[in-house]
Amino acid sequence: MSPNRDLTRLATARLDLRAVAPADLDALYEINSDPRVWEHRPQGRHAGPVTTREWIARAVAGWEDGLGYWTARLVGTDTVVGVGGVQLQGRGHWNLYYRLAPARWGRGYATELARAALGAALERHPEVPVFAWIHAGNTASRAVATRLGLIDHGLRLDPFYREQLHVYADSRMPGL
Repeated sequence: MSPNRDLTRLATARLDLRAVAPADLDALYEINSDPRVWEHRPQGRHAGPVTTREWIARAVAGWEDGLGYWTARLVGTDTVVGVGGVQLQGRGHWNLYYRLAPARWGRGYATELARAALGAALERHPEVPVFAWIHAGNTASRAVATRLGLIDHGLRLDPFYREQLHVYADSRMPGL
């Protein structure tokens, strides 16, 4: 695969992954305003569509590095199941992110989405490590990271949220 290949749209066995776009506002607001999605970080819940619109703008800007977050739809439909992918962070690592609609939990979609993101990160910049910052109590998200083969390096200070979170990383994790 070419490191210059367009990664704004990928498909997995069950998911159509398309770069997050302003047209995704309604579906992404529905997911991000659901309190179940933010059980481990209630202050992150989107209180209104403006918050989601601002998040989408940041996600779109994240594609400047040739890779970013996708809106995940069921293959062959417009049914949004979640959002996720990787974005290059200033400290020299990919940030792995996935958030699914509660109605889609427990079906392996997060693992499928995250696996595609890991593959795309390795394709784009194989020398850059992949991190996933996860709350200690978020056992489902931690299980996804473990299924992907990421290693739990324990609690560390997340540079974005400024909170103690578990950092999972691939084998190339430099010192934090």
